[in-house]
Amino acid sequence: MTSPGAGEIRAEQVPDPRDGEVRVRTLHSGVSRGTETLVFQGRVPESQWATMRAPFQAGDFPAPVKYGYLNVGVVEDGPVDLLGRTVFSLFPHQTHYVVPVSAVTVVPDEVPPARAVLAGTVETAVNAVWDAAPQIGDRITVIGGGMVGSSVAAVLAGLPATDVELVDVDATRKEIAASLGIGFAGPADAADGRDIVIHASATGKGLARGLELLRHEGTLVELSWFGDNQVSVPLGEFFHSKRLTIRSSQVGGISPTRHRDYAQRLQVALDLLKDPRFDALITGHSRFDDLPTVLPALADGSLRALCHVIDYPI
Repeated sequence: MTSPGAGEIRAEQVPDPRDGEVRVRTLHSGVSRGTETLVFQGRVPESQWATMRAPFQAGDFPAPVKYGYLNVGVVEDGPVDLLGRTVFSLFPHQTHYVVPVSAVTVVPDEVPPARAVLAGTVETAVNAVWDAAPQIGDRITVIGGGMVGSSVAAVLAGLPATDVELVDVDATRKEIAASLGIGFAGPADAADGRDIVIHASATGKGLARGLELLRHEGTLVELSWFGDNQVSVPLGEFFHSKRLTIRSSQVGGISPTRHRDYAQRLQVALDLLKDPRFDALITGHSRFDDLPTVLPALADGSLRALCHVIDYPI
């Protein structure tokens, strides 16, 4: 991104890998429509500039900046045991790059490379589910059927005897819910008396509706990142009388009750992606050369997508 709302493709010198490094040729990268489009629009609050840095970000907020973290490629140079292996990394959109061996994770053979770009988002979903701590048989609502919310719903869909409902203002999300084997409703028709609500719509209305849907002493897990938007939270009325809980979930931290590290969490996400149901979350493809026009279209909503995959030259 050269300035908020505008970007270009630039040439970059890629060094030869040193000991303990790999050179990767990118096969696919994914655009996160939530965080990444907010970054593209220059909407990262200054107080969050350090927190929101991507692992291999170049430049500083608000711009110019090279940003992204959903990258799948093949190792072309490095340790013998990694040569030719398909790997996932938190690298931005770039055709080739060199990173430490510790920065790549081998993609299981059962996971197609294009589906593997979801690993970072599914990792966020795994973290949210860990924070929500659902039990078998729970009644769970996910509000917001975007990339993150749908990933959460897909993860929860595998929990036995659990009633999972996806709620979104966009009725076309019903098809996503059906492909995941879960229920769907618009906000007005959503089921109430829920044990857990996971909110991922990044809207104040979605947050308020989520609180309304909870049972007595229910928990809402806030997964949205609002950027620089100010949100009004209805803490009057029923919030105290129903003894509700709002808790944050953010992928940068893992609940200490899980006793897992970041590498183990990512491995869980990649193992989940063996399930072909996750293909429903990939809703479009574009060429790498088209990125300067694709990102503005995703940011302003004229290109509708959940996960939009960028395909690289062979």
